[in-house]
Amino acid sequence: MSVEHGEEFGPWLGRQLRRATRSQAELAKHLGITRAAVSAWIVGRAEPRDEHKRMIADFLGIEPEAVTNRTSDISTNLPLTWHHRPAHADGGREYGNAAAFAFNADLSVLAREATQNSLDERHDLTRPVQVHYTLHEVSGPHLDKFLDTLRWNELRKHYDAAAGKNQKVSRSLKAALEELDRTRTVVLLRVDDYNAAGLTGPEYRDGRFAAVVRRQLDSHKESSRRAGGSYGLGKVTLWATSKFGLVLMNSTLSEPHEGRTERRTIGRLDLPWRTVDDEAYAGPAWFGEPDTSPEHPKVSRSWWADENTVRDLHLERPHTDPGTSFLIVGAHDASGDAESLPDMHEKLVRSLADGFWAAMVGGQRAGALLDARVTTMRNGQVLVPEQRVDPYSRHPALSRALKAYLDNDTVSERTSGDQVAQSDVPLFVTPLRDAARVEGKGTQHRAVLLLTGTDDEDRKNRVVCMRGNRMTIMERRPRELPLGTDSFQAVLLAGHATENDGEDVQLAEDFLRASEPPEHNKWDRTEELTSLYRRGALSRIDDFKDEIDRAVRELVGRRETVTRGGPAALQELLRLSTGVSAGTRRAQGVPTVRSINARLDDTGAWHVDVDLKLPDAEDSWLLTPVAKFDVRSGGRPAIEWSLLTASDNCRVEGNNLVIPAGTRSASFAGVTDPASHPVRGKLSRLLVDVQKARGGTR
Repeated sequence: MSVEHGEEFGPWLGRQLRRATRSQAELAKHLGITRAAVSAWIVGRAEPRDEHKRMIADFLGIEPEAVTNRTSDISTNLPLTWHHRPAHADGGREYGNAAAFAFNADLSVLAREATQNSLDERHDLTRPVQVHYTLHEVSGPHLDKFLDTLRWNELRKHYDAAAGKNQKVSRSLKAALEELDRTRTVVLLRVDDYNAAGLTGPEYRDGRFAAVVRRQLDSHKESSRRAGGSYGLGKVTLWATSKFGLVLMNSTLSEPHEGRTERRTIGRLDLPWRTVDDEAYAGPAWFGEPDTSPEHPKVSRSWWADENTVRDLHLERPHTDPGTSFLIVGAHDASGDAESLPDMHEKLVRSLADGFWAAMVGGQRAGALLDARVTTMRNGQVLVPEQRVDPYSRHPALSRALKAYLDNDTVSERTSGDQVAQSDVPLFVTPLRDAARVEGKGTQHRAVLLLTGTDDEDRKNRVVCMRGNRMTIMERRPRELPLGTDSFQAVLLAGHATENDGEDVQLAEDFLRASEPPEHNKWDRTEELTSLYRRGALSRIDDFKDEIDRAVRELVGRRETVTRGGPAALQELLRLSTGVSAGTRRAQGVPTVRSINARLDDTGAWHVDVDLKLPDAEDSWLLTPVAKFDVRSGGRPAIEWSLLTASDNCRVEGNNLVIPAGTRSASFAGVTDPASHPVRGKLSRLLVDVQKARGGTR
């Protein structure tokens, strides 16, 4: 069905008769035909001749072209109204949407979840999705006009009833209503996406519209093979960010519904169980036009709004590209660190850059997937001008690494800090339980590791891991890095994020997605992973993480071997001196190094961070960290610590570390005293011994 030919004749005619409150028998009498003939048109067994279409137009009081085109409904006096779901017949009650408690009402969480949903619904794969966040504070006449259009007076008694309960959601609603009455000000946050699919599909049956508007935990994404999310939870953050649990929607569809694509509009409200005028209501409510079908009496359905209505509801869309505008009424940041409009604006920009820098980078192999912008207004006037989110300004090293990969401009060994080294990382995908048996560990997928130098001391020596449409899953700090490793940042691309094709790509994508919790923030054990995949699936995930660390160590090791001139490279050496013979003590197990990091500051002092792995012991460990300078011959001169601090699972007593019995891991940090250095730090190699202190264990 094309837009030009409009909706199929039968459903269109049936809806027009209901809207006009006219019957099939009345139409048959007007046309001089049997009711059975009209019924055949409505169920789609036949279509009327042109002369009958002209008579139908006369019967409905519309132009003949409207019957031919079928791209609009007849004008009626059906009022926009709120439909509140009646209470459950079995007496069950919900005092809030449980799914909303899976996330914090935080703007950064909203930016992550809402933007990821937009990315998952990208329509034209040759162009990026455009996402625009608009904060708009309204008060005075602007607020009054908005609330009148929203039928706020109808809603207020439901809010008051819901706020009167002694429940978490009720207390929050009470505070929001009191603030509204006191300030007569509301913050609206509109999230627009363009070049997205829009809320397509029927009103109640399976489709994008019903998944978002009518259902919970329905992840209906036709692009789900590449989609980042899979639990259907992300959309809940829209309602969680609203102090009033209220979201309005205006969608431009990528495919027609009822012969139209523009301004499909509806509102949804999530409230706890309540009683109003002696009637009990279950929770959610919908704002729209009364449904005239006998299957859904009194239910509010979406309507095709006019331009004036969407403007009054602050839902206008300046572009005709398909997509959806979500308006969050009473937007707030529950974390408390963004209370003013400029702070909220800045947090949205920062969150979009942190969560989607990779999607905003393009190159020769693949273009950018996302364009994100933020604007802030007050009563129709621009307060903070539109700001385009720039991935290079907040994450220059990571963006440079991905750009080099997309431009086929990586190297196998770095000879300068700004080069990007590339290495493959194997992931073995365990077969599904119902799949044919394969030899070995499973199907091998080659993930891609990209590594480059960085000046960002706060986020150095970390790997950002992603899949799908460059969705960041987690950051991890590689273990057992060589001491003195140059500061770096790295990107791990898996599944579709590699921009490669092949069966292994989709297998890896599905496998990793199954290992993610609802937050999509790590690869680990999940019920889906263990139930869908054969035994050993979790081991393959752990092996993958080990391979990531190994690949990082190999790349930074290559970097050190090609360094010439300047200060000597730091060498990894954390010697654990037990003070007893190897034959007796080693059999019992000794502490070993998990990771070491060190840097020189401007004063010449060494800053060392050490992570230890310890065997299970009945007694506490008493260890002494000793710093020495390496020399080619003779004794290694010891240097003094200016500061020795415990980080995790230990404490410092004098110059010793005390680690409690049964502890399996510990970490400490130390800073050397430059006054005790026999030579300048930058001309030296540093060794760190962790020796058993006098007394050994205690």
